Amino acid sequence: MEEVVERDDTYRKARTVYTVCAVIDIVCWTFAIVLLVHIFLVVADANAANGFFQFVSGWASGITLGLDGLFSPASPKVAVLLNEGLAAVLWLLIGALLTNLITRLALPVDHRRAWYRRTTPVR
Repeated sequence: MEEVVERDDTYRKARTVYTVCAVIDIVCWTFAIVLLVHIFLVVADANAANGFFQFVSGWASGITLGLDGLFSPASPKVAVLLNEGLAAVLWLLIGALLTNLITRLALPVDHRRAWYRRTTPVR
């Protein structure tokens, strides 16, 4: 005799929401890591003619959120550190805010995080 397990619609919806949030997290973390690798390569004076450097640099230029010239100190290394470092932090914040918002709005009530407040009895 086989056991049949039925899952309700809330399980499917919760699984979909968690999958979407995982994809958002992966994308945002990947962008932040690419920016951090580019910062490291620039600060460490890596060979700019190298294929890996050019690959990372091409990706980094496309995901800086328009922050390329926000800070313009005298040193180009510091400029890359500040501009792309801020972009990396913003990617992590964007990912965290999006996943938090999606889980709060789209998850079924019985799958949401419960926030508890400790109270003391009145005497």
